[in-house]
Amino acid sequence: MTGVAQQSFKIEISSRPENITLVEQFVDDLKESLQISDDLYGHLLICLTEAVNNSIIHGNQSDSSKKVLISASKEDGRLSFVVKDEGNGFDYNSLPDPTDPANLHKLTGRGVFLMKQLSDLLIFSQGGSQVEMQFKA
Repeated sequence: MTGVAQQSFKIEISSRPENITLVEQFVDDLKESLQISDDLYGHLLICLTEAVNNSIIHGNQSDSSKKVLISASKEDGRLSFVVKDEGNGFDYNSLPDPTDPANLHKLTGRGVFLMKQLSDLLIFSQGGSQVEMQFKA
């Protein structure tokens, strides 16, 4: 029999910006448990904190009674992360281009762009209230 058993990890947080530290600790724990390289760790940390920030602020409207669920799994050399919020989603196909000269000086709007650049696969589903990011491990 070939293949490695799947390993799964989950964390659920309330939609409070200060809970990003819990996500950072989650990624730190995964780095150790799954022996993640420093380069990949940096990409994971940026992507997950961006996705969770978006879920807290835009998805759940910073409503601390709403939750953000983060799950991670590793199987066959691929790390997969799913971030799900309780919001109404968004139109992920019509985001402004942060590299457009008109948007370069804006303080927001780069999160999804960074997630696309740093992950190997980015999939929005459930109307934009869920994002999956995959990385080659």
